[in-house]
Amino acid sequence: MRKLLPSFFILASLSAYSQHSLPIIPAPVKAQVRTGYFTISPQTVIVDRNGGEKATVEFFNAYLEKYYGFTLPVQKKADKNYISFSTKTFVKAPGNRERYTLTVTPANIHITGDGHAGTFYGLQTLLQLLPVQKTTSPDIPAVAIDDYPRFAYRGAMLDVSRHFFDAAYVKKFIDLLALHKINTFHWHLTDDQGWRIEIKKYPGLTEVGSCRNGSITGRYPGTGNDGQEHCGYYTQEQVKEIVQYASDRFITVIPEIELPGHSSAAIAAYPQLSCFPDEPTRPAPGTAWHGDTTRKNVQQAWGVFEDVYCPSEYTFNFLQDVLDEVITLFPSKYIHIGGDECPKDAWKRSAFCQKLIKENNLKDEHELQSYFIQRIEKYLNGKGRAIIGWDEILEGGLAANATVMSWRGEKGGIEAAKQKHDVIMAPNSYVYLDYSQRKNDDSVTIGGYLPLQKVYSFNPIPKELSADEQHYILGAQANLWSEYILYPSKVEYMIFPRLTALSEVFWSPLKHKNWESFKKRIPVQFKRYELWGVHYYPGLNEPMK
Repeated sequence: MRKLLPSFFILASLSAYSQHSLPIIPAPVKAQVRTGYFTISPQTVIVDRNGGEKATVEFFNAYLEKYYGFTLPVQKKADKNYISFSTKTFVKAPGNRERYTLTVTPANIHITGDGHAGTFYGLQTLLQLLPVQKTTSPDIPAVAIDDYPRFAYRGAMLDVSRHFFDAAYVKKFIDLLALHKINTFHWHLTDDQGWRIEIKKYPGLTEVGSCRNGSITGRYPGTGNDGQEHCGYYTQEQVKEIVQYASDRFITVIPEIELPGHSSAAIAAYPQLSCFPDEPTRPAPGTAWHGDTTRKNVQQAWGVFEDVYCPSEYTFNFLQDVLDEVITLFPSKYIHIGGDECPKDAWKRSAFCQKLIKENNLKDEHELQSYFIQRIEKYLNGKGRAIIGWDEILEGGLAANATVMSWRGEKGGIEAAKQKHDVIMAPNSYVYLDYSQRKNDDSVTIGGYLPLQKVYSFNPIPKELSADEQHYILGAQANLWSEYILYPSKVEYMIFPRLTALSEVFWSPLKHKNWESFKKRIPVQFKRYELWGVHYYPGLNEPMK
């Protein structure tokens, strides 16, 4: 209904306005508002001429049914009152498969992508032109849009190790990414507090490693222990289903299998992976522990732990077996291997590790970590895959073909790009969405302070890089660690609206970034969150510092 549309739609329809006149996030490259509206009626049809847009059409109808209560018939052709989806065919591959054009007139709607992903992203823009209240005859303003992303890699990570979220919610999370034109889901599947993926050759990983006997309460070191068993993992069938679900939304799923640190859950299941298999797990200092303390256990507190993978042949055979099963489940080019926060204490006191350092002419334990990661990289390269690691993989020497995910600020990304390695920027100071959104948050968070305006101010291209070096920045990623996030509602509260701001950082041309414009567009998005039934933080004006 026209009366339900924001008033600036009506104003904008009087003349050609810039992309900032439309409540579209991320702002498109080129947009023109024209006169009139297309009204979806019971006679409206979807046109998919070649039958090649099945995933996009199904997503559209599912969205219409869920939020407006109706679906539209699909035909191969129509003369009038239609919404057309099509993808161009080229003699050679297009320069950007994610590019699309969207044209809305009072008579029909045309979405054309340079690739099927582009057609899908054109749909996401169309969805943002729908009213934010439920109606059976929505009006869509007449527009002409030509759009494509700034960065090829636009990611978001969900940590399911500290707290497990079931397969149904992972799918919902993927839907929320798709609605924001995010094309990569980084799935953090293993850590000290839980192993979350079924590995058939090593059933102990899920029988033992997927459960911890309790969790600390309150912010670390905590005020006690809840004494509650926390378990959960995804079967391989569930993983396949989720990967396909994401693929139908043009999202690549990148699994993370942490090594050599953050490995307590695996060691609890298979103590021989430790340099000291007979030593019981040590609780984090100052934290409360629940249950057995005489053997290896899954950790119950957050943080960094000394018991890490031993660089033995047993460990390498184990990891190769695990990765063999992982790569059959995930067709992604990349496998994320972690590589962060690996204490060297156990390696320093291990006679085996000290002998290995000497035999391989390594300088120290940092070079031993590089040796460890290079062996894993060589194995995965031999399987046709590439690795991503957190920026600690720079220490001791970077593996030959590794992509660096820079999280400790921008320094690691700058260093890697100068070494001519691909980089994904994920600095905690801008994209760690587990940080507090206001200075006196009413729920426990990991700390930090990351208001919406600071998130929006992020530029993934560091000014320290030359024009040639900038090409190594593939894109950027938002990260959500779940130490203090127990429920899906908290996931959503922490990511929105900050993920929406990052979608514009990742997609829109730098010249289109405008905080005042974003502030005018985000209230419509708040109403859309309510339509979707997701939780969000409504603050807009928190100070930058």
